[in-house]
Amino acid sequence: MREVVVTGIGLVTPLGIGTEINWKRLISGKIGIDKITDFDVSDLPCKIAGQIPLKENDNEAGLNFNDWINPKELRKIDRFIAYGLIASQMAVEDSGWVAETELQKLRTGVLVGSGIGGLETIANTTEILLTKGVRRVSPFFIPSSLINLLSGQISIKFQFKGPNHSVVTACSTGAHSIGDAARIIVNGNADVMIAGGSEAACCRIGMAGFAAAKALSTSFNDSPKEASRPWDVQRDGFVMGEGSGVLVLEEKSHAKKRGSKIYAEIKGYGMSGDAYHITAPEENGDGGFRAMKAAIEDSNLNTTDIDYINAHGTSTPLGDMIELKAINKLFHKDIKKISISSTKSATGHLLGAAGAIEAIFSILAIKNNIVPPTNNLVSPEKGTDNFDLVPLKSKEKRVTNILSNSFGFGGTNASLVIGEAN
Repeated sequence: MREVVVTGIGLVTPLGIGTEINWKRLISGKIGIDKITDFDVSDLPCKIAGQIPLKENDNEAGLNFNDWINPKELRKIDRFIAYGLIASQMAVEDSGWVAETELQKLRTGVLVGSGIGGLETIANTTEILLTKGVRRVSPFFIPSSLINLLSGQISIKFQFKGPNHSVVTACSTGAHSIGDAARIIVNGNADVMIAGGSEAACCRIGMAGFAAAKALSTSFNDSPKEASRPWDVQRDGFVMGEGSGVLVLEEKSHAKKRGSKIYAEIKGYGMSGDAYHITAPEENGDGGFRAMKAAIEDSNLNTTDIDYINAHGTSTPLGDMIELKAINKLFHKDIKKISISSTKSATGHLLGAAGAIEAIFSILAIKNNIVPPTNNLVSPEKGTDNFDLVPLKSKEKRVTNILSNSFGFGGTNASLVIGEAN
C-alpha cells in the first residue's frame, strides 16, 4: 500500500509569517489576538480577532504582501487567495520539490480549500454594484472570490497539472483537504499533492454574521489576548482568525528517492456527519467520536499509541466539553496518558484554515517533542480533572503519534492521525 508523508509546510497565521516564528511564539505562549483597527467595529458586539500581523507593526514576523505577490496581481485576488499563495510558496520551497518534466507536472496536484472564500470581496463588490452601478464591477470579481480559484492559482503558479480540487466543509475544511489529498496519493492518482486551507473572513460582514449567530466572544474586547480560553469557565465564544496553512504531501518512496526531508507521515483519516443541527454538535459528541474512531482504525494504531490530541477546542461554552466527552469515550482508561491542547487559544479560530495550521502545529510537536499549551486556561471547567489540557505552559513530552480534530457547522467532522515516519 502506498504511504503518504509530509515533506513541506507553510504557515501564515496571526502569530506571524513562516514556520520557525510560528512555532517559537506558539510554544512560548504568545497570542496573536488583538483589537481590530483596520475596519469599523463600533457597532459590532465582538471587536477583536486574530489577524495577520503586517511588517509595519511586527518587523520580526509581519507580512509584506509585496514581498510575495506583485502589487498588480494582488489587486485581482481576495486575501484568502493571497494568504494561500504565500503559504503554498513556503511549503513548496520547503519541500524542495520542482516538477520539471511533463510527467512530474501531471503527477503533482493541488487540494487547498476554504470555508467561506472571498467573503470580503463579495461584500465590497455588492456595495460597488449598489452605489456605483454594474459597469464598475470588476471582471476579476468572480475569479477572486471562488474558493476553487485558490487551488487554480497555485497550480498555475507552479504548473502542477495533476488533480485540482477544493474542499468546502466550514471549519473542517483544512483537515478534510489533507485527508482527501492523502487518499488521492494512496489511490495512485498523484505522487505529490499540495494540501491545506486558507481563510480571510475577518471583515465587517464576517464578524457581523458570526456575531448574529451568537458564536463569538464578546466579554474580552478590552483584553483581547484573554478571549480565546478553551475549557476555562469564563469562555464565551470563539475568536475569529485568518491565515493559511499548506502542506506538501508525497508518496513515501517518491520522497525518499529524491532525498527529501520527511516531517511526518499521514497515518489515518476519519470523517463523519452529525445529522443533528446546522451549527451545534450533538450533546453526546457522537459525530466527533465516530470521526476519531475512524481515523485511528484507518491508521492501524491503537488508542494507546496516541500521545497528543490537538483538539478542535474553539472556546465555546457548548462545544469544548462535548469534544472532551467524545475523547473520553474513545480513549477511556488511557486518557490520563494523553496530552490535549487547543492552539486556537493562540491563533483564534481560522475556520477553513484551522485544520491545516493545527495539523502543522501537531507535526512540529512530533518533530520537537513539545506539546503546545492551552493559553488562558486559568479556571478549568468542572469535569476536566481527568484530562491533561496543558494549561498555560508548553510541555516537553515524547510525541510519536497525534490526533487532530476539526468539526464544522452542518455537522461535518474530520480527524487526522499523523505520526513519525518509519
